[in-house]
Amino acid sequence: MKKKPNILFVFTDQQSARAMSCAGNSHLYTPHMDALAASGVRFAQAYCAAPVCGPSRASLTTGRLPHETGVLVNDMTPDPTIANMGELFRQAGYYTAWSGRWHLPDHGPQLRGFECLHDQEVALGRGTIGDSHVTDVAIDFLQEQHEQPFFLGVSLCNPHDICGWIRNPSVPPSNDAGLPPLPPNFAIDPEESEFIGKCRRRTYYGDEGTHTWDWDELQWRTYLDAYYRFTEEVDVQIGRLLHTLRTTGLEDDTLVLFTSDHGEGMAAHRWVVKLMLYEEPTRVPFIVRWPGHIPAAVVDDHHLVSGLDVLPTLCDWAGVDYPEVTGISLRPLVENPQQAGRPFLVSELCPDTEDLEMQARMLRTQRYKYLAFSEGQNPEMLFDLEEDPGETRNLALNANGQQELDRHRTLLQEWCIQTDDPFTLPAPRAHAAPTNPHPAPPAQSGSD
Repeated sequence: MKKKPNILFVFTDQQSARAMSCAGNSHLYTPHMDALAASGVRFAQAYCAAPVCGPSRASLTTGRLPHETGVLVNDMTPDPTIANMGELFRQAGYYTAWSGRWHLPDHGPQLRGFECLHDQEVALGRGTIGDSHVTDVAIDFLQEQHEQPFFLGVSLCNPHDICGWIRNPSVPPSNDAGLPPLPPNFAIDPEESEFIGKCRRRTYYGDEGTHTWDWDELQWRTYLDAYYRFTEEVDVQIGRLLHTLRTTGLEDDTLVLFTSDHGEGMAAHRWVVKLMLYEEPTRVPFIVRWPGHIPAAVVDDHHLVSGLDVLPTLCDWAGVDYPEVTGISLRPLVENPQQAGRPFLVSELCPDTEDLEMQARMLRTQRYKYLAFSEGQNPEMLFDLEEDPGETRNLALNANGQQELDRHRTLLQEWCIQTDDPFTLPAPRAHAAPTNPHPAPPAQSGSD
């Protein structure tokens, strides 16, 4: 009987796909993420299912979209009738354990399907404090003798500490020596959808953006530098885990999947943290490695990958049965890269805990990205990511983009019907007159 692989599922919190040196970013150094990519397959077109912690994590662990799990915003409990990866792997004979943030209400000592390894209070704290503990107990687990294959989830907090930094930023240096530059898409489009402008002014649930209104360019660059340093911190912990696999002789028998629950605004469009469908908050790292089974040093920049794919991919390689899910297994694409893969993927956004009807959807095809918002002026955005990777020219406001706009609108409508998604697309309308969705910001509040 063929031996099942051990599984190490490790992921960070709030790490954009570009926040790795192996992704061509020279403003930070992530040698351990780079080493993982060099020994496996890195999917360069990977997106989260939802750009916020709880909904994304429910999707990562079930392979289902937020409207299917019932987790639309943080602090909502997943549908208990939907099995998570721990339950599925445990039923298949795996020893299942978890270290680090679960970030869903059922996170107590008895996680569904997992043995909880970490100290609850430490793991729920800041990454700079908690990530070393989360890694310590994961390493202790790896160093034990295992009579059955194991599934170990390691959920690291950083670079999420940038959220606290934004609320209490460090004083910018006297000059900009050594600071990363602002991104080319730093400016806010004056014709940006009104929905996004409303999100910029929200003083609760992801209100970090309201703390940036008075930042000058030096402060923005200081923020980027801080974000990169938090990312380097978590890379150290990943290195410790990979070193333990080598020194315990587990490396060749362990499939490693690395990703993040969502990205970070990274100053693009003057956006910070998550809760928006621009590229920076939605695109995430995604690397798979299993020596002898998965090719090394492959960058797949063609196939569209979703956080929904984590569960079916791991189950497929491990020979674990799983129910019908919305994600797909990436194993066939790794073993035969010429396969077409999915024609498009969808991510969901519910940005307001006080108005769950306020929602948005992203549909990404090979070349284009379509955003649909439930309310406000200019409720649709369409970007040609081949010609405009910074998402600075909204083709939905251009008559020349009408054909692709219609095509993507139809794809999303059909997807909503197929997946029983109650989201209602905005009615097609003539090219809306430019608006100013960004009035003066309100006074900041202390709400989180």
